Amino acid sequence: MTDIATTLDLAPQARIVARLAADVRDEQLDGPTPCPRYAVRNLLGHLGHLAVAFRDAARKDLGATTDTDPGTTLPDLPPGWREELPAALDALAEAWRDPAAWTGMTRAGGVDLPGEVAGAVAADELVVHGWDLARATGQRYAPDPAALRASHAFLRAAAEEAGEGGSGIFGPVVPVPPDAPLLARAVGLSGRDPGWTP
Repeated sequence: MTDIATTLDLAPQARIVARLAADVRDEQLDGPTPCPRYAVRNLLGHLGHLAVAFRDAARKDLGATTDTDPGTTLPDLPPGWREELPAALDALAEAWRDPAAWTGMTRAGGVDLPGEVAGAVAADELVVHGWDLARATGQRYAPDPAALRASHAFLRAAAEEAGEGGSGIFGPVVPVPPDAPLLARAVGLSGRDPGWTP
């Protein structure tokens, strides 16, 4: 999968996710999302955790934040999440502006990865979970085009590596017409139904 990313400015997509999060109303926090087991509050908690983990992965600052498998616990929101999440997303984007982040080896989610793959995973997480959040809360969503292309390339490579009938990164691939918009194709490759509604 090392042909899927070189470097990418994650700041535009991080800002989009931050805006989506800012517009989540308190009464929406317990609503469902396209992520199995996740309510909106859990999805926002996951976004906060992954922002810190991928910031540290970019810095090669390996430890508890980069070693934890995100599937082991159900994330929730800290009391100050409305301030902490956008700050964490900004720090994530800033860390990946360093060309050194895209080189050598690093770790995220307890998995050792080449820097360029970890950067592609970070882009994919922001794009797909941005879609999850927008869908769950009834917001319009137009991801950053460069991040969307990186996400689609990463997901396509993962699906091809798994082979026919294999699973995508987040679950079994959902078939989507080849002429569908790129976002719908990425969402399908991620194991989500692009037509999902709460």
